Amino acid sequence: MRHRVHGRKLGRPTPHRKAMLRSLCTSLLEHERITTTVQKAKETRPLAEKMITLAKRDTLHARRQAAAFLLKAEVVKKLFATIGARFANRKGGYTRIIKLGYREGDGADLAILELLGSELSVKKAEKSAAEKAKKEKKKDEKGKGSMTQKVSSRIKSVLGGGKKEDEAEKPKAKKEEAEGPAGE
Repeated sequence: MRHRVHGRKLGRPTPHRKAMLRSLCTSLLEHERITTTVQKAKETRPLAEKMITLAKRDTLHARRQAAAFLLKAEVVKKLFATIGARFANRKGGYTRIIKLGYREGDGADLAILELLGSELSVKKAEKSAAEKAKKEKKKDEKGKGSMTQKVSSRIKSVLGGGKKEDEAEKPKAKKEEAEGPAGE
């Protein structure tokens, strides 16, 4: 029986497992979204939530505890500056696990582990990219439209109107038909 036995060994010795979970937690807080296996995501989630709870406390002691666990100083700064403030009114449940399916190589069950609210930044980035593309298309279309209008107005001014243009093309076409192909 495995009463009161929690945690997964993840097929690694204890120091390797602890280092891997610290690294995953640091990456999650840095990028706000990581793709990993479901088991690793489930083991990383409580560690990340503890770090966010420390950030909500925002004391020197909490900052030092987070710095001792996380691997990058920039991530500690980001944690206390932005992430802690984002979840200030939330009592828990700062992360979400989304199952993706199976990895092709070894069949491992994959998942996305993300902070709540990070999907908004992704959607905003996609939306802004789409808006930029639309604006560029409109500029290109306007540029082409205005250029074609300029060219057509120049042609009309040179030929003296639209009717003379049609009449000038008809005799040329008749002369070319009468002469036959130029190669013979």
